[in-house]
Amino acid sequence: MTAGTPRRRGRPSRTEAAAGPATRDRILEAAREEFSERGYDKTSVRGIAKAAGVDPALVHHYFGKKEDVFGAAIEQSFAPAFGVPDAIAAGGPEKAGENMARYLFGVWENPVTRLPLLAVLRSAFSNETAAATLRALIEKRLLARVAGDLQVPDPEFRAQLAAGHLIGIAVLRYVVKMEPIASADVEDVVAMVAPALERYLTSPEAGAQP
Repeated sequence: MTAGTPRRRGRPSRTEAAAGPATRDRILEAAREEFSERGYDKTSVRGIAKAAGVDPALVHHYFGKKEDVFGAAIEQSFAPAFGVPDAIAAGGPEKAGENMARYLFGVWENPVTRLPLLAVLRSAFSNETAAATLRALIEKRLLARVAGDLQVPDPEFRAQLAAGHLIGIAVLRYVVKMEPIASADVEDVVAMVAPALERYLTSPEAGAQP
């Protein structure tokens, strides 16, 4: 677009829409950065478009409304955590709690994967729309798969208990940075929480009470 060309509004042209995956990926990366730096409330479709170097109509074309862009951005951010069900199954029932803890703390300990997760959590803590989007993603892509593999009563309840246990620790360790848990050796943390997770995931007596 030249300096004298008026800014295009409305639907993107076929040429713009045909830009394909590279343009979509650029928008998605810009969205992740905007949500990370500004939070959900202060991020706008126009701001995402500006950061990506595209017309706002292209953002709507590929993703829809702001909450849809956020959903796509957090799905990409949470992608490393979606391997949890496979990690749990890899070592058999006797290693389920340890494998779940070690896998998820491994994701959190890696700065490359931790920073996007922190940004998502901060947005979810401050905005109900963002929280609802995150909740739906976790339920569909993570907890439903974990629960589907459990051979215990109340599998959905158990999966949520295990996830809540780990998320609570992650918030204290990586967000609030409360000592001594923030600086504890991650293997010590895994060793302490694994038995509780094991009970949630495998013990027949740990179901929900009537």
